Amino acid sequence: MSSDAPQDRLRLRAEDDEDLAVLSACLQDALVAVRDIAYLPAERRLILSANRFRWESADPQAERVRCGLMIEGVRAIRQKGIDQSQPGILLSILALRRVAGASGPAEVEILFAGGAALRVAAERVQVQVRDMEAPYPTAWRPHHTLDDPASGAS
Repeated sequence: MSSDAPQDRLRLRAEDDEDLAVLSACLQDALVAVRDIAYLPAERRLILSANRFRWESADPQAERVRCGLMIEGVRAIRQKGIDQSQPGILLSILALRRVAGASGPAEVEILFAGGAALRVAAERVQVQVRDMEAPYPTAWRPHHTLDDPASGAS
């Protein structure tokens, strides 16, 4: 199993499209319960907690780790395909991206499997991801075929 040394924990910040692409790759296949998504309007933040698959791990044992994602400067949020009355439903992150041609200064979209999405209008791109706990083994290793939209192939 991987070390839980603080330097081994992922801690990233995105401020542009290239940064978001890195975060997107790290968060692909992260599992998020609907109950673990919160918009804090007074703080102008969106936060979510996810079980992230550790794609970067060199350990042959597949691992997940609890991580947090925070978007700051949030002005508005729109959602599609997320049933708030089902807080235990798990959503699988496919990608994060800035929406091209968005009406405001920055719109970040979190795309989930099954067509669900969150679109976050913010003052600018300010996204942080941080591992919060030690990694743990998992028996499930995500697999994507080339025709799978989550594979990144087009």
